[in-house]
Parts: sequence; C-alpha cells; structure tokens
Amino acid sequence: MELRQLRQFIALAEEKSFTRAATRCHVVQSALSSSIRLLEEELAAALFVRTTRRVELTAAGEAFLESARRSLAALEQGATDVADVNAMRRGRLSIGTVQSLPSFVDLPALLARFHRRHPAVEVRLCQGAAGELNEKIDARQLDLAILPIEESGEGLQQHIIACDELVLACHPSHRLGKARSVTLEQLAGEGFVDFETGLGTRALVDRGFAEAGLRRRVAFEVSDLVTLLDLVGHGLGVALLPRDLVHARRGKLASVKLRGVELCWELVVTHKAAARNGMLVLDAAPAAFLELLMEQARAQESA
Repeated sequence: MELRQLRQFIALAEEKSFTRAATRCHVVQSALSSSIRLLEEELAAALFVRTTRRVELTAAGEAFLESARRSLAALEQGATDVADVNAMRRGRLSIGTVQSLPSFVDLPALLARFHRRHPAVEVRLCQGAAGELNEKIDARQLDLAILPIEESGEGLQQHIIACDELVLACHPSHRLGKARSVTLEQLAGEGFVDFETGLGTRALVDRGFAEAGLRRRVAFEVSDLVTLLDLVGHGLGVALLPRDLVHARRGKLASVKLRGVELCWELVVTHKAAARNGMLVLDAAPAAFLELLMEQARAQESA
C-alpha cells in the first residue's frame, strides 16, 4: 500500500467520480482505476460500487475511509516534522566537552552565534571526562563531543579544530623561567601541577614522559584550568600547557619552549554518523554547529 494510493482513494471517495478524482490527483483516469483496483486486491475487499452515473463507497470502503484519512494526516504531519528539523525550525543539538577547554575555543560565543541563527533549536551542553563522552557519542546520546585527539574514541569521526604546542609554564622567578628552552629530563625532578587523570592535557603529558623513559612527580591534581593556572602562578609547581594559553598570562607566567620533543595538543570534535550511499552524514543541527567550529578553526589557522 502506497501513500499515493491513500490520496487517490480519499479523492475518489470524496469526489464520487473517477474523472473528477483523476483531475484532482493529476493522473489519467486509467491510472487511477488501476491504482484503486490494486488497493482493493490488497485489502481483499471491494471499496466502491461503480455505476454508470456515480461511484459510491461500500461498507468496507466506509470503514477504510476514516483509517485512510487518519493515516494520511499522520504521514503528512510526519513529513512536515522532518522538513522542520531539516530546516532547523525545530530540533535538538547535544554537545559534550571535556572540562577546561582552552581560551582559544570560545564555546559560549559559538553557541551564541548558533542560537542567533537557529533560535528554535534546543541546545544541550554537558561536561565530562573523555571516556564518558566517547561512550555517549557511541550510544548516540550526544551529537558532538569536543576533546583531545589522543582521547578520541576508536571508530568515531573526528575533525581537528585547534592545535598548539605544549610549553613549560612556571612562575617568572622559577630557575627555568628565563631559559630559552628546556628538555623533559630537566623537568623530571620538578613538582608538577596537572589535571586529574582523564582530564585536559594530562594524557598527552603522561605519554610524553613515558615515551622518554622518565618519571615525574605530580604535586597537585586539579579538575579545572583556572585553579591549575593559579597554582602555577603562585609558584607551587610547573605545568606543560598549550603555548597560546600560557602567553595569554604573560607577566604572571613564564613560557619556555620544549627541546628534544614535540608535544602537540590537538583538540577535535567527534561524532558518530550514519552511512548514506557510502557517505557520512549528520543531522541538520549538528552539521550546522560543526561547520561553525570548522569556520573558527580555519580563521585561527590563517590568523
């Protein structure tokens, strides 16, 4: 049973004429007759009594008419709902982020831009550890997740939206504060201020020391960037952080380049997309926000 058959059946029931119903449905009369005959065969019942002067519904046709009208109305409402979502006249967008996103990813500003463009789309934002975000993306509980590349889940699509080298951040009076560069070996004996495991740049820094065969001492573990920066700023430890982040606190923090190792902090947005004709697609709202993120990434790269 096809949607066009329901429309044609309802038209014939209301017009009581094959000629008028065919005109209303923009088909030739023979095509309408064939469609109604196939519908009757599928239902195993005669729906109309045909006379030389008019067409009348049978008892079976009367019973089927109300169901056909309800079904057609529901399908048409469904089509309208789909069109509204695709045009972002309605819909939802759910985004997850790790805590303490660096300042060069201005998520509040991006969300404000998105809301101005698509005010009818409901946006939900949540924070969590990378592992939790990956699980929610995989289960389609989130549309997009923003997290470090080394913590992105396997099998998820990812797009780089920020990239910055790590540098030593320390109090300006620290013994290495005026050095031109430092090695990980020189830092192995320092007390570090770092994120808790699973947050921020912790995994990247841990991997850097492990690959160099070095151990380090983490004196303070925190869950947010502001506290981390404040502790380093008060001389309570050193940290390895993205360069632009440290440079933004020039005067309060010294920034020293790493030598002999390249630790690049890359932030990605991930999603799990459905396949359509061999291509990966997103729903309209997540796709629009992803494009905003990529626009910002391109602007920062060319700046």
